[in-house]
Amino acid sequence: MTPSLRGALLAAALVLAGPAVAEPMNPAPAHPELRPVLAEFGGVEGLTVLMDDFMQRLLADDRTREFFEFSDQARVKRQLVEQFCVILGGDCVYSGRSMAESHEGLDIRRGEFNALVEILQDAMQAKGVPFAAQNKLLAKLAPMHREVVTR
Repeated sequence: MTPSLRGALLAAALVLAGPAVAEPMNPAPAHPELRPVLAEFGGVEGLTVLMDDFMQRLLADDRTREFFEFSDQARVKRQLVEQFCVILGGDCVYSGRSMAESHEGLDIRRGEFNALVEILQDAMQAKGVPFAAQNKLLAKLAPMHREVVTR
């Protein structure tokens, strides 16, 4: 099984498992034990480079473009960096709204959410983020699925 197929299967499993999580989600629950994983992403600087690439990929993909082309892309990227940094145990502060508030009214479907996860995996792979580090981040993001998918 190739790493990309394995990653796609993991992402699908995480996305499907997301609704089963019972605890309410904070916009960016901190996981200090993942601080070494943040280093594997290149710290805040690496996350910033990753989000620049991720946004370009989201805009280039027909499945996700509509959700980002008219957004404040700089703000979205900044808040994603903050969110991922906090999740990965960094000293950042997340300044965004809750996932439910941020995605309210966007009518995001499961397929569109899965496309975003796939694009994030592609961006992480392109930036050389180790596969295990990718999986650790995705495992922390997966429970947010139920607050993002609205239809």
